[in-house]
Amino acid sequence: MEKARILYISQHIVPFLPATQMSSVSRNLPQAIHEKGREIRVFTPRFGKINERRHQLHEVIRLSGMNLLIDDTDHPLVIKVASIPTARMQVYFIDNDEYFKRKAVLHDADKNLFKDNDERTIFFARGVLETVKKLGWAPNIIHCHGWMTAAVPVYLKQLFASDPYFATSKIITSIFNEGFEGSLDSRMADKMQQDGIQADSISCVETPTFDALNALSIQHSDGLIVGSEDLSPATKQAIESAGVPTLSYHGEEGYVADINNFYDTILEGKAEAVS
Repeated sequence: MEKARILYISQHIVPFLPATQMSSVSRNLPQAIHEKGREIRVFTPRFGKINERRHQLHEVIRLSGMNLLIDDTDHPLVIKVASIPTARMQVYFIDNDEYFKRKAVLHDADKNLFKDNDERTIFFARGVLETVKKLGWAPNIIHCHGWMTAAVPVYLKQLFASDPYFATSKIITSIFNEGFEGSLDSRMADKMQQDGIQADSISCVETPTFDALNALSIQHSDGLIVGSEDLSPATKQAIESAGVPTLSYHGEEGYVADINNFYDTILEGKAEAVS
């Protein structure tokens, strides 16, 4: 039987950024799943805070060079790669000087959200999917971690659904409580519509709060994993109303077997929730 191919798209990954529940899962889960015999690819943003020299990032010329049009402006897509030697795991980085060169992650020196975080989110989602096509690698499952991956499910379902590389891909989203206060740019939905996303499918992000971005992911995923024990009431309600297989909170240890089995649940098309 052919190995199942799992694409991991993660907002933060240890050791490139500090350890949190999400960044630790994003580091440990792919390695463990690979060791169980599945084929993996891992993508994350190349935030300027990531030390390229220390982690030995280098550009992959054959994958770079594409321009992505966002809000009527072309943005060059640069792909970099680094290895985690102790894991024999390679990580691909989505990069662009305008969006990711600044020496910070999501907030400026005054702890305000960057005004272009919405565009960075869109660029990241499109950049990953376009790069996977260039790799010629068709994932069976796409597993998203973090609100910055929120655009991936709807872009996959509407813009990439007919692409042969994604025709049978299933989307799983892990929902964490690592969010933000306030809202991203109010034109986020308009910018997504410029890409061809249907307005009624993204009405939940007319005001793109953290809960709204979670809702966007939830509404367009084929399976959900509760990644944090404490989620907001709105996000809990969205999960309960989604009507897709859901893996309840698995704790911070011993979760690999449950998630690996959950992948099979999704691949086999089972509709029931999973405890």
